[in-house]
Amino acid sequence: MIRLPDPSHPSYARVVRASARYDFVVTAGFATPWTYVLVHRALSSLGGTLGLGGLPALDPMQTLYANLMGSVVVVWALLRLFRPLPAHGLYDGAARVLFAMWQAYALAQGATRLLWLFLVVEVSFGVAQLLPWVRRGELRTSRA
Repeated sequence: MIRLPDPSHPSYARVVRASARYDFVVTAGFATPWTYVLVHRALSSLGGTLGLGGLPALDPMQTLYANLMGSVVVVWALLRLFRPLPAHGLYDGAARVLFAMWQAYALAQGATRLLWLFLVVEVSFGVAQLLPWVRRGELRTSRA
């Protein structure tokens, strides 16, 4: 069994930073319309190659929402990289629960199965960042 660190332990900051690195690498390409075109093309190609399905055709609204999500996640990732506080892990874990729910909803609605790759990572980092708080019994009472 993997032993997850207490949120106050320095090793918890490594978990927070690892999730931030993943977010930065995965979402930086979503942050601008020009890079999103390249990411969209690469993800569609990967989905087709793996038999998981491609992405829908690009349109201005999809690009806008991808850019908004990418911009916010990049800023959030940079904060966690440079200031990996326990509270940042708690809030990131909560955000990952939300992201995972919406990804699962999209999968249930017929979205590309390529989302499974992202869903597994969301759930994994969510558990890694929230479980230490649950074990401490502070998830409900924390003022992090």
